[in-house]
Amino acid sequence: MRKIGIFGGTFNPFHNGHRKCIEEIDKSLCFDEILVIPNKLPPHKQTEKLADDIDRLNMCRLGTSDLKKITVSDIEISKGGKSYSINTIKELTKLYPQDTCRLYFIMGSDMLLSFKNWYKYKEILSLCSLVCISRADDDTKKLDDCADDLKAEGGNVTVVKTEPLEISSTQIREMIKSKKDLSCFLDDLVVKYISENDIYND
Repeated sequence: MRKIGIFGGTFNPFHNGHRKCIEEIDKSLCFDEILVIPNKLPPHKQTEKLADDIDRLNMCRLGTSDLKKITVSDIEISKGGKSYSINTIKELTKLYPQDTCRLYFIMGSDMLLSFKNWYKYKEILSLCSLVCISRADDDTKKLDDCADDLKAEGGNVTVVKTEPLEISSTQIREMIKSKKDLSCFLDDLVVKYISENDIYND
Protein backbone atom coordinates (compact mmCIF):
# COMPACT_ATOMS: atom_id res chain seq x y z
CA MET A 1 0.00 0.00 0.00
CA ARG A 2 1.53 3.32 -1.10
CA LYS A 3 1.49 6.15 1.46
CA ILE A 4 0.60 9.54 -0.03
CA GLY A 5 0.93 12.71 2.07
CA ILE A 6 -1.25 15.76 1.35
CA PHE A 7 0.26 19.06 2.45
CA GLY A 8 -1.96 22.03 1.61
CA GLY A 9 -1.75 25.74 2.33
CA THR A 10 -1.69 29.17 0.77
CA PHE A 11 2.14 29.07 0.59
CA ASN A 12 2.29 32.83 0.32
CA PRO A 13 5.24 32.33 -0.05
CA PHE A 14 6.50 28.74 0.40
CA HIS A 15 9.22 29.01 3.07
CA ASN A 16 11.72 26.87 4.97
CA GLY A 17 9.23 26.32 7.79
CA HIS A 18 6.96 24.50 5.34
CA ARG A 19 9.92 22.51 4.08
CA LYS A 20 11.03 21.55 7.60
CA CYS A 21 7.53 20.27 8.42
CA ILE A 22 7.53 18.11 5.30
CA GLU A 23 10.95 16.65 6.12
CA GLU A 24 10.09 15.90 9.77
CA ILE A 25 6.72 14.33 8.94
CA ASP A 26 8.38 12.18 6.29
CA LYS A 27 10.96 10.97 8.83
CA SER A 28 8.14 9.74 11.04
CA LEU A 29 5.83 8.22 8.44
CA CYS A 30 8.08 7.45 5.43
CA PHE A 31 5.78 8.51 2.61
CA ASP A 32 6.10 7.24 -0.95
CA GLU A 33 5.00 10.64 -2.27
CA ILE A 34 4.01 13.98 -0.75
CA LEU A 35 1.63 16.31 -2.61
CA VAL A 36 2.16 20.02 -1.97
CA ILE A 37 -1.12 21.72 -2.88
CA PRO A 38 -1.50 25.53 -2.90
CA ASN A 39 -5.07 26.63 -2.10
CA LYS A 40 -7.10 28.74 -4.49
CA LEU A 41 -9.21 30.38 -1.77
CA PRO A 42 -8.86 28.92 1.74
CA PRO A 43 -12.38 28.64 3.28
CA HIS A 44 -11.20 28.94 6.91
CA LYS A 45 -9.38 32.26 6.75
CA GLN A 46 -9.12 35.54 4.92
CA THR A 47 -5.77 36.01 3.22
CA GLU A 48 -4.62 39.49 2.33
CA LYS A 49 -2.32 40.24 -0.59
CA LEU A 50 -2.29 36.71 -1.95
CA ALA A 51 0.33 36.32 -4.68
CA ASP A 52 -0.84 35.17 -8.10
CA ASP A 53 -1.68 31.48 -8.39
CA ILE A 54 1.12 30.74 -10.86
CA ASP A 55 3.65 32.53 -8.64
CA ARG A 56 2.68 30.48 -5.59
CA LEU A 57 2.87 27.29 -7.63
CA ASN A 58 6.29 28.24 -8.95
CA MET A 59 7.60 29.15 -5.49
CA CYS A 60 6.46 25.75 -4.19
CA ARG A 61 8.23 24.02 -7.07
CA LEU A 62 11.44 25.99 -6.56
CA GLY A 63 11.39 25.52 -2.78
CA THR A 64 11.10 21.73 -3.10
CA SER A 65 13.07 21.18 -6.31
CA ASP A 66 15.69 19.00 -4.59
CA LEU A 67 13.19 16.85 -2.64
CA LYS A 68 12.57 13.68 -4.65
CA LYS A 69 9.27 12.65 -3.07
CA ILE A 70 7.51 15.97 -3.64
CA THR A 71 4.88 16.62 -6.29
CA VAL A 72 3.50 20.16 -6.47
CA SER A 73 -0.13 19.94 -7.59
CA ASP A 74 -2.39 22.60 -9.09
CA ILE A 75 -5.52 20.54 -8.35
CA GLU A 76 -7.13 23.29 -6.23
CA ILE A 77 -5.89 26.29 -8.18
CA SER A 78 -7.02 24.89 -11.55
CA LYS A 79 -10.49 24.11 -10.15
CA GLY A 80 -11.11 27.61 -8.84
CA GLY A 81 -13.42 28.74 -6.04
CA LYS A 82 -13.06 27.93 -2.36
CA SER A 83 -10.70 25.03 -1.64
CA TYR A 84 -12.78 22.66 0.48
CA SER A 85 -10.65 19.71 1.58
CA ILE A 86 -13.34 17.08 0.96
CA ASN A 87 -13.57 18.03 -2.72
CA THR A 88 -9.80 17.82 -3.15
CA ILE A 89 -9.59 14.48 -1.35
CA LYS A 90 -12.37 13.02 -3.51
CA GLU A 91 -10.47 14.05 -6.63
CA LEU A 92 -7.26 12.56 -5.27
CA THR A 93 -8.92 9.20 -4.58
CA LYS A 94 -9.47 8.96 -8.35
CA LEU A 95 -5.75 9.47 -8.96
CA TYR A 96 -4.69 7.37 -5.96
CA PRO A 97 -7.27 4.53 -5.59
CA GLN A 98 -7.94 3.30 -2.07
CA ASP A 99 -7.17 -0.31 -2.98
CA THR A 100 -3.52 0.61 -3.69
CA CYS A 101 -2.91 3.88 -1.81
CA ARG A 102 -3.58 5.43 1.59
CA LEU A 103 -3.97 9.21 1.76
CA TYR A 104 -2.63 11.13 4.78
CA PHE A 105 -3.93 14.67 5.26
CA ILE A 106 -1.29 16.77 7.06
CA MET A 107 -2.48 19.63 9.29
CA GLY A 108 -1.44 21.89 12.15
CA SER A 109 -2.63 21.45 15.74
CA ASP A 110 -5.15 24.30 15.51
CA MET A 111 -6.72 22.64 12.47
CA LEU A 112 -7.06 19.31 14.27
CA LEU A 113 -8.72 20.97 17.27
CA SER A 114 -11.30 22.61 14.99
CA PHE A 115 -11.65 19.65 12.61
CA LYS A 116 -15.22 18.80 13.63
CA ASN A 117 -16.26 22.21 12.27
CA TRP A 118 -14.95 21.35 8.80
CA TYR A 119 -17.29 20.79 5.88
CA LYS A 120 -18.18 17.05 5.72
CA TYR A 121 -15.49 16.12 8.24
CA LYS A 122 -16.85 12.59 8.72
CA GLU A 123 -16.49 11.92 5.01
CA ILE A 124 -12.89 13.15 5.15
CA LEU A 125 -12.23 10.67 7.98
CA SER A 126 -13.59 7.86 5.82
CA LEU A 127 -11.31 8.70 2.88
CA CYS A 128 -7.95 9.49 4.51
CA SER A 129 -5.89 9.44 7.69
CA LEU A 130 -5.09 12.66 9.56
CA VAL A 131 -1.56 13.64 10.54
CA CYS A 132 -1.26 16.49 13.04
CA ILE A 133 1.97 18.49 13.30
CA SER A 134 2.38 19.25 17.01
CA ARG A 135 4.87 21.81 18.29
CA ALA A 136 6.74 21.45 21.58
CA ASP A 137 4.62 24.17 23.25
CA ASP A 138 1.25 22.74 22.13
CA ASP A 139 -1.22 21.37 24.68
CA THR A 140 -0.44 17.67 24.19
CA LYS A 141 -3.34 16.41 26.31
CA LYS A 142 -5.85 18.50 24.38
CA LEU A 143 -4.52 17.18 21.06
CA ASP A 144 -4.48 13.58 22.28
CA ASP A 145 -8.07 13.91 23.55
CA CYS A 146 -9.14 15.37 20.21
CA ALA A 147 -7.37 12.56 18.33
CA ASP A 148 -9.05 9.93 20.56
CA ASP A 149 -12.43 11.54 19.95
CA LEU A 150 -11.96 11.36 16.16
CA LYS A 151 -10.69 7.78 16.42
CA ALA A 152 -13.92 6.88 18.24
CA GLU A 153 -15.75 8.06 15.12
CA GLY A 154 -13.69 5.70 12.97
CA GLY A 155 -10.86 8.09 12.09
CA ASN A 156 -7.17 7.25 11.82
CA VAL A 157 -5.24 10.07 13.52
CA THR A 158 -1.50 10.42 14.19
CA VAL A 159 0.04 13.28 16.19
CA VAL A 160 3.70 13.94 15.29
CA LYS A 161 5.83 16.22 17.47
CA THR A 162 8.13 18.55 15.54
CA GLU A 163 10.42 21.50 16.20
CA PRO A 164 9.19 24.00 13.60
CA LEU A 165 11.05 26.97 12.22
CA GLU A 166 9.25 29.81 13.98
CA ILE A 167 8.45 32.16 11.10
CA SER A 168 5.20 33.05 9.40
CA SER A 169 4.48 33.96 5.81
CA THR A 170 3.17 37.33 7.03
CA GLN A 171 6.52 38.10 8.69
CA ILE A 172 8.38 37.06 5.55
CA ARG A 173 6.27 39.35 3.36
CA GLU A 174 7.05 42.25 5.69
CA MET A 175 10.76 41.38 5.52
CA ILE A 176 10.60 41.40 1.72
CA LYS A 177 9.13 44.92 1.76
CA SER A 178 11.88 46.04 4.15
CA LYS A 179 14.60 44.51 1.92
CA LYS A 180 15.84 42.31 4.78
CA ASP A 181 18.00 39.20 4.39
CA LEU A 182 15.77 36.19 3.75
CA SER A 183 18.42 33.48 3.37
CA CYS A 184 17.46 31.78 6.67
CA PHE A 185 13.78 31.59 5.79
CA LEU A 186 13.53 31.04 2.02
CA ASP A 187 15.31 28.85 -0.48
CA ASP A 188 17.74 30.86 -2.63
CA LEU A 189 15.74 30.01 -5.75
CA VAL A 190 12.56 31.35 -4.14
CA VAL A 191 14.35 34.56 -3.08
CA LYS A 192 15.57 35.04 -6.66
CA TYR A 193 12.10 34.37 -8.10
CA ILE A 194 10.46 36.89 -5.75
CA SER A 195 13.04 39.52 -6.61
CA GLU A 196 12.89 38.98 -10.38
CA ASN A 197 9.09 39.05 -10.44
CA ASP A 198 8.70 41.87 -7.91
CA ILE A 199 6.29 39.89 -5.74
CA TYR A 200 4.89 41.37 -2.50
CA ASN A 201 6.21 44.88 -3.12
CA ASP A 202 3.37 47.42 -3.14
